[in-house]
Amino acid sequence: MYREMTTSELQEQLQAGAKVNLIDVREPEEWEEGHIAEARLIPLSEFQARAHEVHDVEGEVVFICRSGGRSGRVCEHLSLQGFDVVNVAGGMLAWTGDVVTGK
Repeated sequence: MYREMTTSELQEQLQAGAKVNLIDVREPEEWEEGHIAEARLIPLSEFQARAHEVHDVEGEVVFICRSGGRSGRVCEHLSLQGFDVVNVAGGMLAWTGDVVTGK
């Protein structure tokens, strides 16, 4: 089972300077419209081929998408494999912090 965090909790961690392994699973077009600066893009459509990138990360991995659905599916899958993962509830729709646009 994975846990969820709110966008407020994520924002507090980032503002406190905590090391957050944040992965955005939206597609590139969505990413370019606005993403969290600390996030790394691994689109859901490429996730299976790029899953090794998550396996190489030490510690907890936090996933975000548009609304929390896609990232929740990724978290469910990875938690069954024993990974320590967190889903951001509400996703980017609930995010009120700064965003970066473009690639």
